[in-house]
Amino acid sequence: MARVKTTLSVDESLMRRIRVRAARTGRRDGEVLEEALREGLGVIERIRAKAGLSEDDALALAHDVLGENPSRRRTRKTS
Repeated sequence: MARVKTTLSVDESLMRRIRVRAARTGRRDGEVLEEALREGLGVIERIRAKAGLSEDDALALAHDVLGENPSRRRTRKTS
């Protein structure tokens, strides 16, 4: 798979966690970040597909489950 170079602005504490995980596992920062993105996007897609939710609702549900965004509440698809 082709690689694309990009620039991101990442929260400082999150980047610290990425660097720590990379150091502990002997991998590069980019490898750890790519793995986390793939894993996170896969979780969102599985939630969306199983629950019949929109992309936004699936993301909100994932945040709720992880306790990362308590101010946003999920809505269920009604049909």
